[in-house]
Formats: sequence, C-alpha cells, structure tokens
Amino acid sequence: MSKPLVLTVIGSDHPGIVNLLSDVAQRYGANWADSRMASLAGQFAGIVHFEVPDQNAEALASALRGLVSSGLHVALAIGDSSAGAGAGVHRIVRLELTGNDRPGIVRDLSGRLAGRGVSIEELYTEVVSAAMSADPLFKVKARLAVPEALSDAELKRELEALATEMMVDFEFERRASGAAPDAR
Repeated sequence: MSKPLVLTVIGSDHPGIVNLLSDVAQRYGANWADSRMASLAGQFAGIVHFEVPDQNAEALASALRGLVSSGLHVALAIGDSSAGAGAGVHRIVRLELTGNDRPGIVRDLSGRLAGRGVSIEELYTEVVSAAMSADPLFKVKARLAVPEALSDAELKRELEALATEMMVDFEFERRASGAAPDAR
C-alpha cells in the first residue's frame, strides 16, 4: 500500500531545486505523481504529490522537512489513501475570465463559487497588458469541480452576474472528469 504525500516548497529560485526534491523522493521509493511549479518574482514555488510506500512515509516526510537547511521552506501533509471517497458526485468545468485588473477579483470569484458548493481544483492567474490600450487585464483560468446538483445553466447565471459586476468576459466549457486546463 502507498500513501499520498503532498509537499509545498518555496525558496529563492536557482537551478537544481526540482532535482533535489526528486532525489530525496527516489531514496524512499516515492513516485512523483503530480506537481505544479513556477518561478514568481524570483522565488520558486511548488506543490508536489508523491505516492510513497506506507512504511517510508514518515521517513520521507522527515527528509523533506530537512530541506530547510537548503534554504527551502517546506510544508507537507501525509494523506489517507481512502480520503476523497464519498466526496460527492461532481463534474469538471473549465472557466476562463478576463477583465480589467483590480483588487478583489479572486475573492469575489472564489466566494461565489464556494457559495454554490463549487471547488477550485486548479487556478492560474496573471496580469497582462491589453492589446490596444496597454491597460492591465487580469486573466483567470480555472478547473472547477461542480456538484452534479448545480446545473450548467445555474452556474452560468451565477458567473454572468459576477461578470456584470466585474466587467469581465468568460468562457464556460464542460470537460470530462480528470482533464487538466490549458495552463498557459
């Protein structure tokens, strides 16, 4: 049996961080199952999901916590293999928003979604310059887990109300469960 171990890591960006993480994981027989990593403002930030043999989970966790001596800040959680079972029936939806940048967009969006029982499984945001005016635009790409009880029409109405308030456009597309959004 194996356990999921989820690691978040942040530190000054430099070559070799991913190699360091993968080397430690390999020593404990862990499989690198899933990850999201980026360099933002000169800092490396990553989330990694390892599947590790039960008997090695605590030792791997300890070794990963020891990476603090390498200048990395590490937080991790060892999951239960049965976690997530019975979490409810949902479908996966891809959402894209683009609008004038302002504080509060993510708060407003996430509040509306949470209020309808929608979980944000992945979120990618960036500020870009508008083509003609060079004004800052805020772009959101998200992968949502939508409860089956919430119809596409209801979700669309909720997002349209938000789009009107935020002066944003959005694309709404139903996707098969497990499909990843286009991140860039």
